[in-house]
Amino acid sequence: MFFPKAIIHLDNLAHNYNLIKDQLNNIPIMAVVKANAYGHGVIEISKVLRDEGVQFFAVFTFNEALELREAGITEDVLVFCRPTKQMIEISYEKDITLNLCDPDDISLFREAKHSPKFHLKVDTGMTRLGVSFDEAHGIIETIKNEKLNCHGIYSHYATADEGDLHYAEYQLGQFNQLLDYIKKINLAVQFIHFSNSGTVINMPHSSYNLVRVGMLLYGSFPSNEVPRDLPIKPVMEFKGPVVSLRKVKAGTKVSYGGVWESKKDTVIGVIQTGFADGFPREWYLNGFISFKGSKYSIAGRACMDQFMVDFGDADVKVGDEVLIFGQNNLDKILVDDIAKDIGSTSYVILTGIKGRTERKYVI
Repeated sequence: MFFPKAIIHLDNLAHNYNLIKDQLNNIPIMAVVKANAYGHGVIEISKVLRDEGVQFFAVFTFNEALELREAGITEDVLVFCRPTKQMIEISYEKDITLNLCDPDDISLFREAKHSPKFHLKVDTGMTRLGVSFDEAHGIIETIKNEKLNCHGIYSHYATADEGDLHYAEYQLGQFNQLLDYIKKINLAVQFIHFSNSGTVINMPHSSYNLVRVGMLLYGSFPSNEVPRDLPIKPVMEFKGPVVSLRKVKAGTKVSYGGVWESKKDTVIGVIQTGFADGFPREWYLNGFISFKGSKYSIAGRACMDQFMVDFGDADVKVGDEVLIFGQNNLDKILVDDIAKDIGSTSYVILTGIKGRTERKYVI
């Protein structure tokens, strides 16, 4: 049977984690495993990270947190989404940490028979979830006066993975003002976190006592504007099988719209992987695959289930697999480079790996 494969190199994941841990001088890492661990498979990824020493995980939805608990992950799990009443009692029972990000939600914790732990999220400039800076002082006072079960405070950068860090520094200043206020009123908060993959590289002075790391763990950089000095390794190797080979004459049009035309007699291969499986469709314009250490151009527009490759006179046969992105012994194509070429991000590409793709975990 033919189908695309995502080979997940768990040894590279462990390598990246330990590299980042050293970079942070052993400040604890909160591993962000939302969206199926950025497309890598949340259970397998979380178990490896747990075995490497991770004690904190973060997800977005409550169901993602429950999935971790059902899989035997007993470590701390923070849920990023806004909480609802239905989550409160289950969170307490399952020891799941929720996100206080709106003043209206204080009542959920105040009125609960058993209040779960929560972290207070403050919006310092992302303008997304999070209590506003102006509201934060009053909410912090309420937390202290009513002895609510707050275990942490955090915020989220909007531009920490960009070349210009002025706005990120502004956000950091806002956050530090709140921390000064917390200290002034003697509110004990166990965890303080603001840093993400971008600040691990760009702003190490904002690490506090817990650091949220996502993309770097998976072997990709958060943007093309950060330095790439950290020797992380791609965790995902995305491959597709050759299912057909055809000799064609010069001038032959290939795929929808006939926008690609062979310049000489060549061999066109059909790869059974399409944009429904996560192939980045826009990559056809300048894109290529890698096979046995050589690169071959994509021929024409990618289809829902397949795309075509100009193999020239390569020694290729039906059943061979080509590298779309990632790395193996002979081939390497960085997802970061594809993202830059098509005006996208590695986040979009990696979390888009789905459809008929089979994941295989190797060490």
